[in-house]
Amino acid sequence: MKRVITYGTFDLLHYGHINLLRRAKEQGDYLVVALSTDEFNWDEKQKKCYFSYEKRKQLLEAIRYVDLVIPEEAWDQKVSDIELYHIDKFVMGDDWAGKFDFLQEETEAEVIYLPRTPEISTTQIKNDLKL
Repeated sequence: MKRVITYGTFDLLHYGHINLLRRAKEQGDYLVVALSTDEFNWDEKQKKCYFSYEKRKQLLEAIRYVDLVIPEEAWDQKVSDIELYHIDKFVMGDDWAGKFDFLQEETEAEVIYLPRTPEISTTQIKNDLKL
């Protein structure tokens, strides 16, 4: 069984998120999503979410591509997550290209950057709605 992990906030869930999750799941058999907690988003990213962690987690758990949702609480937990969940592939959107290449050296996981859906983003939605 090939295990895949991806990370994100997944606030204001939209079809770009679904595309990313579908393509991440296509990389293996079991998809783990590390969901940024509210505290991590605020303390480390200065980002306030519209939906709480628990609501975002419920939304992700309802998506057929997602097998497990875990909390992302720190930038540096990726290596331990890969080891703990026996991850074969680490997947992120290509806006992060190159940022996680070190994981291939520190773990046995392959690092893959998938193209984003270009015409949609949570930031764009918030700007359009003036949120």
